[in-house]
Amino acid sequence: MDIEQLREYVLQKPFVTEGFPFGEDTLVFKVKEKIFLLTGLDSSPLRFNVKCDPDKAIELREEFPDNILPGFHMNKKHWNTIVVGSAIPKKLLEKMIDDSYNLVSKKK
Repeated sequence: MDIEQLREYVLQKPFVTEGFPFGEDTLVFKVKEKIFLLTGLDSSPLRFNVKCDPDKAIELREEFPDNILPGFHMNKKHWNTIVVGSAIPKKLLEKMIDDSYNLVSKKK
């Protein structure tokens, strides 16, 4: 997955907006005015932060210690930083995005 594939996947979800509230290097995706994914445009390999159930976050970090890390500049209990690479299947990347979207969109 590259930045364009990530963007395309995220923007097909209902009510998603994108913007640059933290500067031109950080692309932020929101649903209901709340952030559910953000990514640095200058990172190589691609990295993005997603919200995650706290127990699942720990489980994923243990399973992929080099590619799923505590959320950089985020609440480490609820956010993971995903380093995209061959170790994480595309379906899992999409599931983590979906889970983040669902967690945030359910909040009022």
